[in-house]
Amino acid sequence: MQQQYFELPELDRRRTQAAVEAALEKYRIFKTITFDEREASTTAGYSDMPRSYTGTTSDQTASIAMHNVDVPAARRAYCERIERAVRRLHPKERLLIEERYMKEDYVYDWKVYNQSFNPPISKGTYIKIRWKAFYKLALTLDLAVEKTDEGGED
Repeated sequence: MQQQYFELPELDRRRTQAAVEAALEKYRIFKTITFDEREASTTAGYSDMPRSYTGTTSDQTASIAMHNVDVPAARRAYCERIERAVRRLHPKERLLIEERYMKEDYVYDWKVYNQSFNPPISKGTYIKIRWKAFYKLALTLDLAVEKTDEGGED
């Protein structure tokens, strides 16, 4: 019987971290900023320009209704996807991501590794745990940026 080997990809650490942090920042924005619904204008807009047939129909109310339903649903789905991915992490990784990137207020790294972890951890350990969490999130959320052999390191 032939065995199949699966190797985890080697990721570009800097670009992968930036992609995951951008996704978590988008999550934070979606969670903290409320969605303002669009409303249809109730007054008619008059124009002296003669109308001609353009081949399209314009239904302002329908497009506004679709926007008011689709955008919040997409935001909710995005947030649920991020939360599901974070829930699958190791408890230490989950604590780090939730405390540092998913809370409403911005928290500094030093505050997380000195005050959120019990007992506190060192900066080096924090960086290792964070990279493991980012690696897993990048693969889960399809944000991984693989290392290329072209060129050199910057």
